[in-house]
Amino acid sequence: MIWVDLARSVLSLAPAGIAILVVGVNPGSGQLWPLIGFAVVGVIGAFADALRWVFTRYRITASHVELRTGVFLRVHRSIQRDRIRSVNIEARLRHRLSGLRVVNIGAGQQAVDGESALKLDAVSTAAARALRDEFLGPAGAFGPAGTSSAAPGRPGGGDGATGSPGDGEPNRPDHGHSEPVAPGADRPLTVFARFDPRWVVYNMFNSWAYVLAVGFGWGTYWLLDTFGVDVGGFVSGLLDWESLGWAGTAAVAFLAATVLGAGGLAVTYFLEYGNFELARVPGPEGTMLRTRQGLLTTREVNRDENRVRGVQISEPVLWRWMGVSDTSLITTGLSLWSMSQPAAILPRGPVSVTRRVATEVLGAEEKPLHAPLTPHPRAALRRRLWWATLTTACTALVLLWMAVTGVLPYAAIWAAAALWPCALGAAFVAYRALGHTVSGAYLVTRSGLLSRSTTVLRRSAVSTVVIRESFLQRRLGLRSVSTMTAAGYGGYDTPDIEARESLDFAVRAAPGLLDPFLTEKSAPEGKN
Repeated sequence: MIWVDLARSVLSLAPAGIAILVVGVNPGSGQLWPLIGFAVVGVIGAFADALRWVFTRYRITASHVELRTGVFLRVHRSIQRDRIRSVNIEARLRHRLSGLRVVNIGAGQQAVDGESALKLDAVSTAAARALRDEFLGPAGAFGPAGTSSAAPGRPGGGDGATGSPGDGEPNRPDHGHSEPVAPGADRPLTVFARFDPRWVVYNMFNSWAYVLAVGFGWGTYWLLDTFGVDVGGFVSGLLDWESLGWAGTAAVAFLAATVLGAGGLAVTYFLEYGNFELARVPGPEGTMLRTRQGLLTTREVNRDENRVRGVQISEPVLWRWMGVSDTSLITTGLSLWSMSQPAAILPRGPVSVTRRVATEVLGAEEKPLHAPLTPHPRAALRRRLWWATLTTACTALVLLWMAVTGVLPYAAIWAAAALWPCALGAAFVAYRALGHTVSGAYLVTRSGLLSRSTTVLRRSAVSTVVIRESFLQRRLGLRSVSTMTAAGYGGYDTPDIEARESLDFAVRAAPGLLDPFLTEKSAPEGKN
């Protein structure tokens, strides 16, 4: 790891060195300050990372995994081994070139903290695989934890339950690991999906394309300007901008940003999802769902299927006409807010394929994702149309006030008239997205405007049912039913069900949960 940080420092200094020694940029000029700042940040970051690695120790005992780190503030963290829910292995390019890996050991609490319970950055590739196999390998495939011999190349040894964290080498275990006695235990039992280059078209078009294009353009301009390249003059000579006018210039800029952003997202898709594989592999108490992906930065995520409570398929409204969808698990022990999206089990792809894969992952005979959904009453549409009209009216009043005060011209009020049909259309789209049903052991609900989400949740995992009724819903004869579970987002709503049906749906969504609160008069017929 020290060599990796040293190389990182050298690479951080390289741009400034090239600008001074090769290009001949004056060190005293203001053009060099961005490169100097980049070099300072890189060197400080590499030094801090090396210092953290030196002062980090971890230990594995028969019952716990312990980590102690920190220079000025020492932090000692410990988790029970039977609480471990996931062991994820990541490797950036610098880690791969030096034979290192980053191991994230999750114990369920990261869904609240937004981070893994323990992060070992970095250990050797062999040690990372040994940790994964020891914590997540098939039961009986390894010897008793914490009773193996000393680590190779180090004197001593002894029982893993003794000693204190900090006696071993930096970021290396104080005790060795048992070798697997079942060769091929890592071999997948079932492969659900592999990398498909054709899916790149589903990942090239979204709002992040323009953010990427702006960032790339600004970075390119700054870098070339630092080396004395007249970027502005080059762009000015490409077209006759005066003859195009402001509208033509804006159109050309928008088209260039679209092409640049889409190309950048295409490259990102291949780099992030290259060598992708979703498979079912043996686990300590059953099976796990494992995803492997990445060309430069590799990542492996293992999810215990005993913790899976369902799946969710989301379809963004702007790209629904393309059949684009995102697929994620509803499970415990994984952070939903992590940038690495550990709950996602597939890249963004066609909804027909994601539904098939999600159905195979669930393994339910009823195929809940293909069950017909019960439509919601027309009163739900009226409620959305009412809110769309109210929003437009409020917008018109705000524009009128700004026109009276002289902030905007009176013609701006017509924007509210243009907004009304758009709001009514959005209300109709949101209504069409509503649906719910109970299919065997699963509850299925669908809703959403910007992203139409179909949620399949195991009924036995529902811990709480909430029935809500606002003033407007009461007037329209509607109710909303929310099912709570200790997984995923914690709660999933089924809005605007007919009031007479809401209690029956709530009872069926969580069998036996509401029985103590029902009377013969209120108990729905056909309850199961």
